[in-house]
Amino acid sequence: MFESVADHSVADAPRGRANGSRSRVAADLTWPEAGERAAAGAILAVPVGATEQHGPHLPLSTDTDIAAALCARLAALRPDVLVAPAIPYGASGEHAGFPGTLSIGQAALELLVVELCRSATDTVDRILLVNWHGGNLEPLRRAETLLRSESRDVRVYLPRYQGDLHAGRSETAVQLALTPDRVRLDRAEAGDVRPLSQLMPLLRDAGVRSVSANGVLGDPTGATADEGATLLDHLTTDLLDRTRLWWPVAALERTVRP
Repeated sequence: MFESVADHSVADAPRGRANGSRSRVAADLTWPEAGERAAAGAILAVPVGATEQHGPHLPLSTDTDIAAALCARLAALRPDVLVAPAIPYGASGEHAGFPGTLSIGQAALELLVVELCRSATDTVDRILLVNWHGGNLEPLRRAETLLRSESRDVRVYLPRYQGDLHAGRSETAVQLALTPDRVRLDRAEAGDVRPLSQLMPLLRDAGVRSVSANGVLGDPTGATADEGATLLDHLTTDLLDRTRLWWPVAALERTVRP
């Protein structure tokens, strides 16, 4: 049986050499320890985020922070999950014009993910890409299709929840639950609150700057850490359910590639 999702957070992913081969963080392992985890059937969870504006109140790392948090929470619930270092850059061209946004574009992200996963499958058989930035969707899907055509077991997880589009109440609440000291709540203000169906043509043509001077798509005012914790629990449950569907918990030991 799985433990309660609510009992786990980012802090539950142990770090440090004291944990040895049982660390859930890939970067903490030595190569023999990584080999041991792979031989036991580890799933490599790769957080995929972005470095981009999130309004005047949230840090540039918001997408990466949330993707990494979801991976850590998953690893706290599934001992066969190993969390890779996050990919902090994505396809963020729609946020051009806001200082601090660092975008590598769709083609570069697709290539990065393809080559990263090709390399990773020398070690592990199963790779989970946990994405939080909507602009990464198309290149990640293309990368997934190519990698699976090469018989590599790669899956992309895209969160499903009801909430506003960007730097609004949902993301603000989650960041308050994760790192409240990094949220400038006194600067939070509403941006463009129209639904995505109305905004998408404008965003594709001219980016976020054309519809929202402050970079917010939604209204972050009133967000609370409790709301964020509830949303994180929902997302963690969804991610756990999806991975259980893709890969049952009782995994076979990895088969060595020829």
